[in-house]
Amino acid sequence: MRNFKLPSKVQINSVFHSFSKKERIVFVGFTVVLLLSTILILQSINKYFMVSIPLRGGSISLGIIGVPRFINPVLASSDADLNLVSLIYSGLLRKDIDGNLVPDLALKYEVSENGLVYTFTLKDNLYFQDGKPLTTDDVIFTIEKVKESIIESPHKVHWKGVNAEKIDEKIVQFTFKQPYASFLENATLGILPAHVWGNSPLELSNANTSPIGSGPYMVNAANKQASGIIDHYQLIPFKKFVLGKPYIENLDLHFYPNEDELIQALLNKEVDQINSISPGNAEILKEKNFLVESAVLGRVFGLFFNQNQNQLFVDKTVLQAIESVIDKEKILQEVLLGYGMVIESPIPPNLTDYQILKAKVNKIPREELLQRVKNDLAKDGWKMGADGFLEKATINNKKKTTTKLEFVISTGNAAELVRAAELIKQDLASVGIKVDVKTFETGNLNQAVIRPRKYDTLLFGEIINNESDLFAFWHSSQRKDPGLNVALYTNAKVDKILENAAVIVDKDSRIQKYIQFTEEIKKDMPAIFLYSPDFIYTVSKNLKQLKMNRVILPSDRYLNAYAWYTETENIWKIFY
Repeated sequence: MRNFKLPSKVQINSVFHSFSKKERIVFVGFTVVLLLSTILILQSINKYFMVSIPLRGGSISLGIIGVPRFINPVLASSDADLNLVSLIYSGLLRKDIDGNLVPDLALKYEVSENGLVYTFTLKDNLYFQDGKPLTTDDVIFTIEKVKESIIESPHKVHWKGVNAEKIDEKIVQFTFKQPYASFLENATLGILPAHVWGNSPLELSNANTSPIGSGPYMVNAANKQASGIIDHYQLIPFKKFVLGKPYIENLDLHFYPNEDELIQALLNKEVDQINSISPGNAEILKEKNFLVESAVLGRVFGLFFNQNQNQLFVDKTVLQAIESVIDKEKILQEVLLGYGMVIESPIPPNLTDYQILKAKVNKIPREELLQRVKNDLAKDGWKMGADGFLEKATINNKKKTTTKLEFVISTGNAAELVRAAELIKQDLASVGIKVDVKTFETGNLNQAVIRPRKYDTLLFGEIINNESDLFAFWHSSQRKDPGLNVALYTNAKVDKILENAAVIVDKDSRIQKYIQFTEEIKKDMPAIFLYSPDFIYTVSKNLKQLKMNRVILPSDRYLNAYAWYTETENIWKIFY
C-alpha cells in the first residue's frame, strides 16, 4: 500500500497558477463560502452544547411608597415594612411564586391522624444574620410575642388557640382543640431572634429599624434624613440563607412619601423598579417604553349593603335591579383602565382552586337590559316621581306613606373609589334609582363610618389572603366591630359552612364547602361584587426570574427574590 502524501506548496501554487482568471475567481469564492459555512456550523454546534447560567453580581434599585417603622414579622402591616420583612426574614415554611407552601427553615412537618397536632423539625445549621444559631427557642419566642395581649399584631387572630411547645432544640409542636385547615399558612411567619429582642417592648426596640433575620438578604447600610426618617436601605445577600445564597449582590430600597415622587424617581433613574402603580401612571410609563407588568391581587371590591340602616335592601327586586344595572366592565375600563378582573364572587380570582367561579357576562344589549329592569321595578310597584326618581306608595293603618328608591354610597376618598362610585350613581340613575355619594378620608371612614356601621352601602375592598379569611368577612359573629362583616350578613347555613370548612383538612372537600358558601351568598345578595384590581409594577429589562403567578400582598413580589439575577454566563452543558 502506497503512503498518502499531502500536496506540497509548490504543487498547490502550480495548480492555482494553471487556473484561468475566471477559474481563480470561482475557486476563491468557493473557498470563502466553505470557510464561512464551517464557522457557522461550528457556532451552531457550540451554541447547541452551551447553556446560559446565572452569575452572582449586579444590583437592583427598588422604589417603594411609605416609611419603614416596624421591620419585624410580628408588627409589620404597611407595604414598606412588609417588603423588608419578606426579604430579611424566613419562616418555617415559605410560599413559592405559585402560592404553594414549601419548606424554608423546616426540614419537614408531620400531622397527627386527628389533625390536632403539627410537628415541625428544623433543618441543620440554621443561623441568623448576626451569626447566632436559630433554634426552636426563637420559634416559640416569636409566637408568644404574636399572642401577647398588649401587642397589636395583625397575626394574633391566626394564632389564637394554638399551643406551641418546644420538644427539643430542633423540634417544635403545635396543638389545637379542633382541626385547623389553614394552619400551614401561618407557618410562613418570619422568625425573630430572641437574643436580639429580649424582653423589651417590641414597639420601642431599635431592632425595628435595624432588623436581623434569617432570610435571603440582610441590612448592610441605611440612610436617615435629618428628621430621623429612613429613606434608603442597602441589602446584601445572607450567605447562610437556607435556600441558597442569592445572586444579586446589592438590593437598594428607596422610600418615597407618595406615588408622584415614586414615578419621578423612576424617570430620573434613581431607581430601576417601582410597584403599586395606579393604572393612569402605568399607561404613561408604557408610553415612555418602561416594561410594565401586572398580576391580579387577592382583593375583592364591592358594594356592601346595610339592611339595618336602609330597609330597601331587604327587597330582592331592588337588589337584582342594582346588580343588573351596574356596568362592571365599564368600571373596570374607565377606572382601572383594564388593570383587573370583573367578579361576582366574594372569593378573589387569584385563588386558583376556585376558578369555577367565573364572572357572568350580560350578552343582551344595554338598552334592552335597562328596559327589563324598569319593567321589573314597575311590577314591584315603583313609579317615577316628580323629581325623576322612583318611589312607591304604601298604605298602613289607612295612612299613606311614600318610600323613595334612594340610598347613599359611603367610600374612601381615593380617586379610583370616588370615580367608581360616580359611575354606579350614573348607572342607577338611568333606571330611576337615586344615589348620593359621600367620601371620607381613610381614617375617618374607618372610625366614623365602618366601625359604628353608619352607612347605607359601603364601597369597600377586602383583602383575602386565603379562604379562611372569609370567616371574618361573612360569619354572623363578625357583624359588630371589630368584626369585618360589613354587610352585617346573617345566614345560619353560611355560618355552618364556614365553621365546617375551617376544620376540613382535605383540600377537595374544603373547596366544595366554599363553593357552597359562594352559592348561598349569590342567593341572598348582601353585596354586589365588582372587581379585583391588578398589582401593577415595572421590571428592569435585565432582571431575570422575577415571577408573580399569585399575588395577595405587594410584598409577595419578593417571594423568590433569592432566585433573581441580572448577570449570566454561557458554558457547555457538560460543565453545568
